[in-house]
Order: sequence, then C-alpha cells, then structure tokens
Amino acid sequence: MMKLAVRTLRFRKGGFVATFVAVVFGTAIVLACGGLMETGIRSNVPATRFATADLVVTGPDSHLRPGREDATPLTEQTGVAADLAPKLRAIPGVKEVIGDLSFATPIQLTAPSSRPTGADTFLPAEGHSWASARLTPYKLTSGAPPTRPNDVVVDTSTARSANLRVGSKITLLTNGAPTTYTVRGLADGPAGHTFFSSPEAPRLANTPGTFASLALIVAPGTDLGTVKDAVEEQGDLTVRTGADRGLAEHPDAAQFQEALIAVAGSFGGIATLTMMFVVASTLALAAQHREREFALLRSIGTTPGQVRRMILGESLLVSIPAVLVGIIPGFLLGRFLFDQLAEHGVASPYVEFHQGWIPFAAGAGAAVLAAIGAALIAARKSAKIKPVEALVEAGLQRKWFTWTRAILGVLSLGGAIALMIVTATVMTGPLAAATAGPAVLCWAIGIALLGPFWTKLTLALIRWPLYAVSRVNGRLAIVNVTARSVAMSAAVMPVMLAVGISTANLYMQTTSVHATEQAFTKDLRADAVLVSSTGTGLPASLLDDVRKVPGVAGASAYVTSLGAVDAPRKAPFAEDGAPLIGVSAQGVDGPAPVRITSGSLENLTGSTIAVPDRMVEKTGEGLGSTVKLTLGDGTPADLRVVATFAAERGYESLVLPAELLAKHTTGRLAPQILVRYSPGADPAAALAATAARHPGVQVAGRDALIESNRADAQTQAWVNYLLVGLLIGYTAVSVVNTLASSTIRRRREFALQRLTGSTRGQVLRMLTTESTLITATGVILGTVVAVATLVPFSAKLSGSAIPHGPWSIYLVIVAAAAALTYLSTLIPATGVLRTSPAETTSRPD
Repeated sequence: MMKLAVRTLRFRKGGFVATFVAVVFGTAIVLACGGLMETGIRSNVPATRFATADLVVTGPDSHLRPGREDATPLTEQTGVAADLAPKLRAIPGVKEVIGDLSFATPIQLTAPSSRPTGADTFLPAEGHSWASARLTPYKLTSGAPPTRPNDVVVDTSTARSANLRVGSKITLLTNGAPTTYTVRGLADGPAGHTFFSSPEAPRLANTPGTFASLALIVAPGTDLGTVKDAVEEQGDLTVRTGADRGLAEHPDAAQFQEALIAVAGSFGGIATLTMMFVVASTLALAAQHREREFALLRSIGTTPGQVRRMILGESLLVSIPAVLVGIIPGFLLGRFLFDQLAEHGVASPYVEFHQGWIPFAAGAGAAVLAAIGAALIAARKSAKIKPVEALVEAGLQRKWFTWTRAILGVLSLGGAIALMIVTATVMTGPLAAATAGPAVLCWAIGIALLGPFWTKLTLALIRWPLYAVSRVNGRLAIVNVTARSVAMSAAVMPVMLAVGISTANLYMQTTSVHATEQAFTKDLRADAVLVSSTGTGLPASLLDDVRKVPGVAGASAYVTSLGAVDAPRKAPFAEDGAPLIGVSAQGVDGPAPVRITSGSLENLTGSTIAVPDRMVEKTGEGLGSTVKLTLGDGTPADLRVVATFAAERGYESLVLPAELLAKHTTGRLAPQILVRYSPGADPAAALAATAARHPGVQVAGRDALIESNRADAQTQAWVNYLLVGLLIGYTAVSVVNTLASSTIRRRREFALQRLTGSTRGQVLRMLTTESTLITATGVILGTVVAVATLVPFSAKLSGSAIPHGPWSIYLVIVAAAAALTYLSTLIPATGVLRTSPAETTSRPD
C-alpha cells in the first residue's frame, strides 16, 4: 500500500499541501517552546568575573517554610558569613578562598554642553574589592592597585567610555551619595566594574561580616565533587561549579528560571494540543473529500486494513519531510522568542539560549504523533464503511456521530464547566488565570468534537434573517450550507478556535492589568514620588530634606521585596512568596498606599509589621500577635503586629518599616520616596530644587508610581500577547488550509452549476453568502467560548462580569476572521472558475 500512497501523493499534491503546512508550522512552534524550556532548565550563564574560580559559594537561594513541600525563592542577595572562609580553606584540596563584594557604583559623567543645566548622566558600574580582581583575572595595563580609601581601578572599556586615565578624578554614587575618587589604575577585563581598596570596599558594600560570595580555587588533581560535598556540609549554602558559576555573578538570572520554564511549558502544551487539533481536522477533511476514492477501492476488494495503511503511509510521507522543514524556522523562532522575553524582562539577558536535540526530538515526535493519530482517526470511518454506503455518502456526508467522539466532547465540556465553577468560587485575584486559561481550551475542544451539532444549531438560528434578505444565489447558498452542515463544520471550527482563543486570552490580559492597577491605585495617597534615575537607591538623608519642604504634608521611604511567612501557617500567600512593602512610620497624613482598619502606622518602627485584614480572618491573630517572617535575603524576623489594613482579595501584602526592609534588600537603600501635599499646596518646584541638590534623583508625579507598579502586569500581559499571537497565526493557517482545500475540492460542483446556467458571478455570490454563514457561525461559537471563560474570570478578578478592555480588540478579531474566511474561499474559487465546466467535469477528483 506504500506504493499506492506514493502514487496518490504524486497525483494529489494539492490535497496534501494543507497537511504539510500545518505540520511545518506546528513543528516550528513546539520546537521553539522546547528550546525555551531547555534554556530555562539549564539556565547557563557564562562565568566572566569568576572565570578562574573552581567553585563559587553563595547563600541559600530558597527557603522551605515549616510544613510546606515547595520552597519559596529568596529574591535578594543572601550573602555568606565572612567567618566561613577559614573553615572552607581547611577543606582538603582547597588551595585558596577569596571573598567577593558586589555593590552598585554608577559613574557620574560630565553633562555635554547640549544638555540642559543640571541634567545628570551616569554610566552603570559595579564595585568590588581589588582582592577579588584575580578571579577574572583583571590585569593592570597602567597605574597601580588601589591602596588608599580614595583610590579606584577602572576597567579599560569603562575608562574609554568615561574618558578617564590614570590620575583622573571620578565621581561615583556610593550608597546613594556622590563621592570623588582618584583613578589609581586601569585594568583589562569585562566592562562595567570598578575596584576599591580592601578597607574601602566593605564600607561601601554596607554588609558587615558578610561576603556576597566566596570563590574557591582548588589544587590541581582534586576531585571537585568531593570538595563540593564537603562545602555543602558546612551549612545552608549554594555551591556552583562549571557553567553554574555565572549564576553567582548574576543571581537575578536564577529568579527568571521558573518563569521561563512555566511560560515554555504552558505555551508548549497549548501549542501541542492546538497542533494536534489542526492537523487532525486537516487530515479528516482531506479523507472526507476522498470518500468516493476509498469506496471504489473497497468495491474492488481492498480490505479496511489496507485502506488504513495507505492513509497512514500518506500521512508519514507528508509529515516527516514537513518536520525536517520545520526545524529551521523552529530554531529561528525559538531564538526570536527568547530575545523578546529577555528584552521585556521575562528572561535574563545573561542566560545562554540553548536548543539541542531534546527539543527537536520533542517537537518532531509531537508533530509525527499528531499526524499519525489524525490519520488513524481519519481512516477509521473510511476503512470500515461498506462500499455501497461509501459511494452514497461521498456525495453528501450526513453521518458524523460516534460514541467515542460524543464521550470525549462531553468530557471536555464537563471539564470546562468544572473549571468555570472553580474560577468563580475558589480562585482569588491573579490566581484565577490558573483555571481560566485551561478552560478556554476545554471549551474549544468540547465544541470542536461536537462541531456538526453546534454548527447545525447555530445555522438554524441565523439562516432565517439571511434567507429573508438574500436573492436566489444567497438562498441557494443557505440551502447548500444547511444540507452540507457536517462538511461545513470542518470550516467553521477553525474560525471558532481562532476567535475563541484570541478573544479570551487577550481580554484576560487587559482585565488583569486593569485589576492590578485598580488594586494599587485604590488606596494610593501620594501626590509625587522621588526616584533614583540610576536604580541604585536614594541617600538616607534625602527623606528628612523632603519632609522639610514647605507644602509637604508627609513623606515616606518606599521599598518593595518578597518574603516568606513561616507563622502563622494559614497566611493567604502562595508558595512564590509574600509581597513586602516598606514604608516609614507616619500618621494619618502619610502617603503610604494602605487603608488602615485598626492600629496605626505611627508605631511602625523596629521589629513591627502591618498585616491585611484577610490574614487576620484566616489566622485569627491580629494586633499584638507575632508574625515569623523570612526576608528576601534569608534573614528570619519576628515581627509584632501594630496595624491592620484593607486589601483587595488576591493582592494582599505585608507592610514593614522601610528602614528594616531596605537593610535586607540587595541595594540596601530605598529606591523611592512617596510625597503627599498639604491641601491647596503645590510644592512641586521646591521638591525639584531639593532633588537637584542630590545627583541621580528625579521628581515624578503619581503616574510614575502607577506605571512602576503596573510594569510587572504589563510584562506578563506582553508575554501572553506574543504567545497568543503565535497561536492565532497558527490557527489562521488552519483556517486558510481548511477553507481553501474545501473550496478547491468543490470544483466539480461549481462546474455542474455553470453547466445548468449559473454564471461565474452567481457562483461567487453564492460562495460569499456561504462565507458569511461560516464566519457568523464561527464567530458566534468562538464568542460563546470567550464569554464562558471571561465572565467568571472577570467577576472574580475585578468584581464585574464584563471584562475590561477596548471593544476594538474584539472587532479586529472578528474582522480578521471574516477576512480570512472570505479570502480563503473566494481566491481559490476564482482560480477554479477560470477552467471551463466541461474540462473540470472530465477531470478526476
């Protein structure tokens, strides 16, 4: 039967192009997602500063809460105790232990004459002790090492950018304040690093008794695995070797690992299911159009098994070359997606993109299995039907129901209903997306499996208005579509899939962004915010200066971080951690973005905390109770509750003293200061003058604070826009494939109509009406899928059953679906109608 399959492909090339294209695009998308998954799992960051170190020791990167199975990531620099160095040096095989300190030291550049007076320009740089320079190694090209407190060594690339030489004066922002140093030497090495003397570096790092990391140099011939095990026995430490050493240089890269894996996994799963559905529907449509051919084969003695093997052989002959073709766009797409994710803050730009044979095997295997499964499903009916029945049904297919199809369809719809109920009753806040996302697929798959039923039902509702206003050709189209509703459902389902998935996912993102913004701005009381233009934090003295400005009713430092609640255990926070907000102690005129319900923020000093009302409801512990917290750098803290406040469900956070929280962040400084004006006052000019006295400080309106808070939600939304856009594009390929193939297969029908007196224009008008019915049916069913998902999601997230977002999104989706449907039908039909009717009827199907 393989020979027959090959001959079939030779003479039916057009019939298999749709399957080939679907497999190529599906392979590319799945292969790209596999590359993202492998990149996330590996998280390889090339070592630069620690290039000569054999092992790099840092503090723990996660914290396991009591009674929990999953650890909470520690998002701040954890550090290693300095007194651990002698213990590590005593381990057999360890030749040397070098402590490393890392802290931000932006370089202030002289503003060009073209810039406005007072404008500051900074070159980002990271400070270290010169004792750790040998780990790269950095080699002096001129000058000498730093020995005095005001000495500094700059890498040659930074020196060229800042126009520096040995003996030059350089102004650095250290601990948020400008300090002048003398360039003592220049060294070759990675750009963006400055080195200080051994006494000065610890003072600037402001982490007494702690190193950012310890680098171990091991004697030649020593087994690194043995040394690593010995180091790990010294306590809760993270020991990195080989390619993982770069994670010690860029610890934030590890924080992106879970997000990248989650994005790749969820989108890869959706893409795989979508590919299977698209390939299956394409092959099923191709098999349906060949019912007469299969009937003739059966009538001359071909067995059902032979028919199945022929269809399976055809599928393999098409899918295997398509998989090979899909490798190149898959690799390019994976690289493009990773670059976009890194550019928009979802992946670390320091991580190496890696796409090896495992993603290829997964993508190729999924594509081939999808084709094989689709071929077996498509061949099932064609192989079992009796020859006489096949000849009858080839002309007009009416039967579609099977118990397998019905059971799977009902189960999918049941799963969608269950997810809808869980979304509406159990999930809170942003967590609602965890069940709403899968619900979209369940609704779409359930409707697709029972497609002929839903198509007939929808056509029965919409055909009468169109029938009343249409002419002869329009009425003929309505009768034709109604009679061929089973075949038409194959054209309707891709439209439904495109409209349903795109509408639901896009409005889920717009609604999430809106809900996040509303939750933050509901209690936002600040009129202005002072920010660090370098991102390194503000000097501690600036807060007092701002409070003295006439017209300022209150000012507060503002710090954010992430921690883990160890007790009480019923606190309403996920495994990812509890959002922490640091503010200064303040009265009723303070700008803190919280609405106090009991207690006062005036007492928010020392080891204290304010908790949301929902935490009190769930734990039964309020004012005066103790909260055991692990801060972002791994430091445990016992905090006394001094206030409670109202918060939107799903957006709860914990409020700590800013001074306490800032000490346990990587930057050690508050990055923002919130300002509230006195009634009727406008101290904007005075605030700007105060900020101008501090390099790197800018004044912005409250909109800047809103934008900063909205950034994470917008980043997540952008990722979903990108990935959903790929799925929409792939589904659009399915729409074009299905409609174009279906239209070309009807050339004999069009020829017979023309032989009975119809003109080309009349046939095209009939097809236009059919396209209208297909578009309307697909849009209605897709809208049902979107509404069934969005109503409970939006109601839970924002309190309104109507999703937030412009109507233009839905209108563009509908317009795109209509354009695809019309173009995919009318363009092939125009080409078919150019052939004379007599010549068309004489050709074989």
